[in-house]
Amino acid sequence: MAPAPAPAAPSHHQVLIIGGGTAGITVAARLRRAGVRGIALLEPSETHWYQPLWTLVGGGQAPLRAALRTEADVMPPGVRWLRERASAVDPAARTVTTTSGRVLSYGRLVLAPGLQLDWDGVPGLAEALGHGGVSSNYRPDLAPLTWDLIRRMRSGTAVFTMPSGPVKCGGAPQKIAYLAADHWRKRGVLGAIRTILVLPEPAMFKVPVFSRALTETARRYGIEVRLSSEMTRLDGAAREAEITDHTTGKTETVHYDLLHAVPPQRAPEWLADGPLADPASPYGYVKADRETLQHPDFPNVFVLGDVANLPTSKTGAAIRKQAPVVVANLLAGLRGRPATARYDGYTSCPLVTARHKMLLAEFDYDLQPTPSIPFIDTTRERTDMWFLKRYGLPQLYFKGMLKGLA
Repeated sequence: MAPAPAPAAPSHHQVLIIGGGTAGITVAARLRRAGVRGIALLEPSETHWYQPLWTLVGGGQAPLRAALRTEADVMPPGVRWLRERASAVDPAARTVTTTSGRVLSYGRLVLAPGLQLDWDGVPGLAEALGHGGVSSNYRPDLAPLTWDLIRRMRSGTAVFTMPSGPVKCGGAPQKIAYLAADHWRKRGVLGAIRTILVLPEPAMFKVPVFSRALTETARRYGIEVRLSSEMTRLDGAAREAEITDHTTGKTETVHYDLLHAVPPQRAPEWLADGPLADPASPYGYVKADRETLQHPDFPNVFVLGDVANLPTSKTGAAIRKQAPVVVANLLAGLRGRPATARYDGYTSCPLVTARHKMLLAEFDYDLQPTPSIPFIDTTRERTDMWFLKRYGLPQLYFKGMLKGLA
């Protein structure tokens, strides 16, 4: 009997990037512009979404197709695209295993797989989603349903929820509430609609100047804001949501006609259960030095984007500032030099408060405002900021960030 063939040696890549979303493509493009070869990118999806537009889709202000590209369209030339999903990483052996059982080895690893939406994290949510008045802009196929529900509503109760823990674009759960209320105001039906906004934090926003502005926005629309609260159960058949006040421990059951839900979010399981996860993160996010974006225990591993356990908001704007730091420090390592580039925690949240009105919240790790547009007060609602979000930022994204130019 012939001996079994020896397993194939892992295919090796100088730089292996996991994730073909905003972070992965931006880093890949910047590395190629720096002349790096031997880059492979692991991404199973053939579609690429510009997710910040989903809120405007749900608010009836943008078509879904404006947010969509194929993954092939955004893949940088010279990068090997591996259309598979990662299932495990062994940072000691410098290998990544895919769901097909393929083993890849690397010199440097960039972790940018994003996060996973935990629709089962709220009992009853997964079953109710997509019908009976329940929608979510956190799924692109449901964002048009959100707008359909909003524009058809004439009276009743609308509930907008946000879960505890870090989420993608922390302002998105509020923005859709304001867009809905503004639409109802213009249709003359706002007075017939009870609007409830459920937020897990003790304030509307972590940065005081923007918290005050959003408090005034909610007051203007007559929105009932439940702070330090979250939806803990959903009965889709009865159209009832259980809201728990974490300050008092009391629960309230609210009958809804429309419910926009944001699911709890966490790291992909294969990372959360592996050696790169941060023990300090109950959501399994990956440990990363907050300035160099290297893994403290495995310096040849770099982390950015939603999966990184960093004390800043998970936004595309944060990735735009993180990517140059990752690339600079990765290049330094390839050249035998120390990592000297630093990320200061910059992020921004475009806070749409009405049709054609927006605040732009920019801040750093210390929650200090860090405005990037001179001579413009972005703490006030502005029409030009809305046009920036709707038209300017998508152009910056597709023609700048994903090309390694911005």
